Amino acid sequence: MSNQHSAIGLFDSGIGGLSVLKQFVRFLPGENFIYLGDTARVPYGNKSRQTVIEYSKQCTNFLLNQDVKLIVVACNTASSVALDVVQEMSSVPVIGMITPAARAAILATQNSKIGIIGTRATVTSRAHQDEIHSLAGDREIEVFAKSCPLFVPLVEEGMLHHNVTRQIAEEYLGEFEAHGIDTLVLGCTHYPLLRQLIGEILPNVELIDPGELAAIKAIRLLAENGLLADDAKIIGNQPNADFYVTDIPDTFFDIANIFLGFPVRKPQKVDLE
Repeated sequence: MSNQHSAIGLFDSGIGGLSVLKQFVRFLPGENFIYLGDTARVPYGNKSRQTVIEYSKQCTNFLLNQDVKLIVVACNTASSVALDVVQEMSSVPVIGMITPAARAAILATQNSKIGIIGTRATVTSRAHQDEIHSLAGDREIEVFAKSCPLFVPLVEEGMLHHNVTRQIAEEYLGEFEAHGIDTLVLGCTHYPLLRQLIGEILPNVELIDPGELAAIKAIRLLAENGLLADDAKIIGNQPNADFYVTDIPDTFFDIANIFLGFPVRKPQKVDLE
């Protein structure tokens, strides 16, 4: 049975979810964490709905077997198409990326024009769009969504400040300026690493990081259930986190350092099937 000393479990299609883990470490420094990256089958963004659901179920079962007290679906694609399945099968609370971000975007927008960027699967699912309209009730909000598939490889190559990245970002984001949005949801775990660049291109737009909002929601959820850890576990810069992957890419440590800002311990390789 999970208790306040059990870990918070996060899973993602790959390494991008480490940007979500970074926010959880920031807001919940006293917690233990288990991170699962399905690196052998990344990305989820170009997979069918049924495949994403099946992969998400396998990730969830793995984390439940680790006796976690909370599951975070750190992948926006999995949150978009499989969150209800994960919640139904889980014996512990589950947090996704969509609802916290949608709620924050509604509160942030002044002119009722919200933009969303994400993978093709996330955008096509209309999960953000539908959630925003559902939560907004009678308030009329315009939502403009754009898939930005090249952002992921650019971030993983560490090209955060490269001229090519800026040119592509300007191409992707230009239409949002024409739409007059004042709020933009960064609907992929890689995108917060481009926050500075996106902010320069859209200087008057409020940027919503779903990982940050999910971490804040986790604080409330754990507190309500008496599951908040009672002492800090960080030693120096290193949180108490165990890392599991389905494949160990050659670039794992470099990319992990880009996402987290500190070195990580060697991940354990696991088979989810």
